[in-house]
Amino acid sequence: MNTNNGSSMRDFILLGFSDRPQLEHIISGIVFIFYIVTLVGNTMIILVYNLDSQLHTPMYFFLSNLSFLDLCYATSIVPQMLVNLWGPTKSITYAGCVLQFFFALVLGATECLLLAVMAYDRYAAVCQPLHYTVIVHRQLCQKMVLTAWSGGLGSALILCSLTLKLPRCGHREVDNFFCEMPALLKMACVYSKVIEVVVYALGVIFLLVPLSLILISYTVITQAVVRIKSTARWCKVLNTCGSHLMVVTLFYGTAIYMYMKPQNSSSQDEGKFLTLFYTIVTPTLNPLIYTLRNNDVKSAVKRMLCVEKWLAKS
Repeated sequence: MNTNNGSSMRDFILLGFSDRPQLEHIISGIVFIFYIVTLVGNTMIILVYNLDSQLHTPMYFFLSNLSFLDLCYATSIVPQMLVNLWGPTKSITYAGCVLQFFFALVLGATECLLLAVMAYDRYAAVCQPLHYTVIVHRQLCQKMVLTAWSGGLGSALILCSLTLKLPRCGHREVDNFFCEMPALLKMACVYSKVIEVVVYALGVIFLLVPLSLILISYTVITQAVVRIKSTARWCKVLNTCGSHLMVVTLFYGTAIYMYMKPQNSSSQDEGKFLTLFYTIVTPTLNPLIYTLRNNDVKSAVKRMLCVEKWLAKS
C-alpha cells in the first residue's frame, strides 16, 4: 500500500496497521462506532449538567469537565485516524502532527489531575458530609479545575518543546495511529537522557502522585463506608465511588504502562492496541460507566427526554 502519495517531505506518515489492510477495515468500523458513542455520551452528560439544576453540584461539575476532556481528546485524534484508515494515503502534515501531539499531552495530563480532584471531592462528600458544601465550594472547584488545566498545559509545553527539537535524520514514519510521544521519540536518531529524565519526572508528578492521592482518599473512604449503617446511603456511596474507581483503573492502568515503562520493553503491535484502548475505548466507557451506575444522571436524562417529548407535542 502506498503511504506517501501526495504528501510533502515535511508530512509525517502514520503507519498504524498499514501492513495489515484487512485488519484496518475492521478497526475503522470499530473506531467509527466508538467515536459516535463517545460524542453522544459525553455531549449528553455536558448538556444534562448544564440543563438540570439538580446536578449543579461539585461532583457533576467535575464530571462534566471530564466529559469535555474526553470529547476533546477523542476529537483531536479520531477524525484524522479515520481519514487515514479509509483513504489511500496515511499522511499528516507537520503542523497537524504537532497539534495532535500537543493536545493529547495537555488533555491527558489534565485528566490525570482532574481524576485526583474528583477523588478528593468523593472523600469530602463521604467523610465530611455535614461540612461538604463549605469545604468543596464553587470557587474551590473552579480553582482546582483551572489548576488541572494549567498543569496539563505546562507539562505539554515542556515535553513538546523537548521532543520536537530532537533530530529525526529524515525519518517521517510514525509507527502508530497518531502522533504520540513514544512513537515520536522512536523516530529520533539520537538518544536523549534529558527527555527520559523529564518524562519520568513528569510521569511521577502527573501519574504516580495523583494515583497515590486517589488511593489514600479511597482508603479513608473505605473506612468511613464500613461505619455507614444506612443501606440507601451505603449503596449511593458505592455507586458514585465505584464509577470513579472504574474510570481511574482504566485510565491510569494504560497510561502508567505506556509512559512509565522502558520504551523498548514491548512489541509495536502491543503498543498500538494499547493506544487504541486509551484513545478510543476509555473516552467511550467513561460516560457509560457514570450513566449506567448513577441514578442521579439517569433520572436527569429521563427528565430531559420527557421535556423534549412534551415540547415536541406542544
